[in-house]
Amino acid sequence: AVVSTQSTGEAVRKLEPGIRVGKILIQRDEEDADKKPIFFYKKLPADISQCYVLLVDPMLATGGSAICAIETLIAEGVKVENIMFVNLFSCAEGLIQIQRKFPEINVVTLSVDDTLNEDKFLVPGLGDFGDRYYGTNH
Repeated sequence: AVVSTQSTGEAVRKLEPGIRVGKILIQRDEEDADKKPIFFYKKLPADISQCYVLLVDPMLATGGSAICAIETLIAEGVKVENIMFVNLFSCAEGLIQIQRKFPEINVVTLSVDDTLNEDKFLVPGLGDFGDRYYGTNH
């Protein structure tokens, strides 16, 4: 099963038609200095606890949203060793946070950016992926 954001779930489905896709909606709190995650929604396959899960998200900055999503999957009965986190852009800070909390999880990333700026965005990064993908500006 794939658990993803809307944009990445669509991309994975194109690569593997018929794969079951679940959704977890988590957004970081832009008003919080640490950009802590806020959980909004989940819709997962009924047998998610029996699945190997690709947790996909385009960006990994602080690691807060990814950790929240992993905790959500574990609460649904998914074995931590059956979760792989896949993303496009990350930074050392987020990777370290995930590995400290869940050393059993494999992380696959395309690129590791240098650092986070004062707003907790990747540097050099590409801005807010969701805003770019959906054409919004928050």
